[in-house]
Amino acid sequence: MSAASTLRTATRDQGPNPSRPQAVAGNVREKATTPRAASRVPRPLACGAPTGVPAGVSAGASARVPDVVAARVLTAIAGRSVALLCVFMQERSSVGELADQLRREFDRYSPGGKLPSSRALVERFRVSPVTVSRALAQLAAEGLVVTRPGAGAYRARPARASAAPAGDTSWQEVALSADGAADLVPRSVDASGVTVSLAAPPPGVIEFNGGYLHPSLQPERAMAAALARAGRRPGAWGRPPMEGLPELREWFARTIGGSITAAEVLVSAGGQTSLTTALRALAPPGAPVLVESPTYPGMLAIARAAGLRPVPVPVDPDGVRPELLADAFRATGARVFVCQPLFQNPTGAVLAPDRRAQVLRIAREAGAFVVEDDFVRRLAHEDAGQLPRPLAADDPDGVVVHVGSLTKATSPSFRVSALAARGPVLERLRAIQVVDTFFVPRPLQEAALELVGSPAWPRHLRTVATELRVRRDAMTAALRLRLPELALPHIPSGGYHLWLRLPEGTRGESAFTAAALRAGVALTPGRPYFSAEPPAAHVRLSFAAVAGTEEIAEGVRRLRAACDEVFAGKRST
Repeated sequence: MSAASTLRTATRDQGPNPSRPQAVAGNVREKATTPRAASRVPRPLACGAPTGVPAGVSAGASARVPDVVAARVLTAIAGRSVALLCVFMQERSSVGELADQLRREFDRYSPGGKLPSSRALVERFRVSPVTVSRALAQLAAEGLVVTRPGAGAYRARPARASAAPAGDTSWQEVALSADGAADLVPRSVDASGVTVSLAAPPPGVIEFNGGYLHPSLQPERAMAAALARAGRRPGAWGRPPMEGLPELREWFARTIGGSITAAEVLVSAGGQTSLTTALRALAPPGAPVLVESPTYPGMLAIARAAGLRPVPVPVDPDGVRPELLADAFRATGARVFVCQPLFQNPTGAVLAPDRRAQVLRIAREAGAFVVEDDFVRRLAHEDAGQLPRPLAADDPDGVVVHVGSLTKATSPSFRVSALAARGPVLERLRAIQVVDTFFVPRPLQEAALELVGSPAWPRHLRTVATELRVRRDAMTAALRLRLPELALPHIPSGGYHLWLRLPEGTRGESAFTAAALRAGVALTPGRPYFSAEPPAAHVRLSFAAVAGTEEIAEGVRRLRAACDEVFAGKRST
């Protein structure tokens, strides 16, 4: 194919000063009578072709192409090279690296002195103009740089030292506790169980504590395309309905199934927000709330922050035990039970078919609600088989308040979820959500619609299902080979984690967690998953946040060293 045949035809005259993106894309109309002479194109940031000559085209061949055509081809190739390198540099945190380099060089410039131009920084560090702009913006936010539109960036003058004395905030200890003296349950806010899976580990540490998909498993291209299309939808930046876009509510209703309708669905900003809304709507401060034991630490934090009293109900590989659930309702008078019937966190258990109807019946007889946290339905493994329907799909009486989310299957920042309920409780849920957040931003809702309606969505789910099975098998095989003393009672067919019991009579999970971190592995201790005293020491290992099976093997190898340090003499022979 000739170079000329690859050109894009301009659709309109851009005027005498076309923008750089339009020029790079080849959308600039040239005057037929006064074509520009061929000039040297700035050296592409990507390696390969000689300066001014496209890859695969010799200098002689380039000379045979008309000047205008050659200039356009070279400009388009340079633009594509810049785009590819930008993606690569983003993966290496190029903005932070450039900002760090500029900080180290600040002593070269006097206060008020001008920094090199953006163009000079682009050429010197081989980064994109976007990277330079963001790095300078970061330094400006830190007060180190002052940017002047049209003039450049300058080193900021040091701020005058404040002569104000240091404040005394000790009075807050009294103020924050005085109003809670009469509370039946202290409203403590302990986020440690949540932050352990949200905080990024130090460089070089393998992330066995992550709660989200590794970037290589996230549908980044599909999400970017969906967000771009969403931004062009008519009214995309206007105020959405408070309950959520009708089409998105309809999609969530279909995925829940049964007789759930769009009118019984509220769009919410992530599963954590939905759980917070549900517990605030269903239980007054001081009330007991039944929870699975063990269970998701973020839900325990929500309950305690709201002044609720979590009461544990044990689970086994078939989910919550109905007879103990009935006992707990009778003993406490609770009106709420929170559960994860599908691939429970952290055990991976699935509520057995014969227990599903029992759980709904027991809650109905107690006059209580069941909050169903259906958080990883879209992360079933390739060998999971037919999944059971959500509890809400088999609940005609409004016992179940259903929480479903897109976040786990997409990205931590794609925070779109649904609350589904029927009966008067729906209005209370709606009122609390409106008071707390008004509504989910419409561009994000529009992007969610674009994503789940695209051909890329089912492909992504199939890819993730296959990859999670591969990673699960790799981790279980490595654990059995290298760490046989860690008991693995259940291997789930969905989700992204394994729940391991530590050997009896050891120093416990805190010592093992610390030893693992010294060995270069971050994992999650089991204690935060229990609302009362745990029956044994556990840890949770995630296989979704790592780069692949090689990193899993290396992480388990490092855990062997941690086990040898903590469980000396306990290793099986």
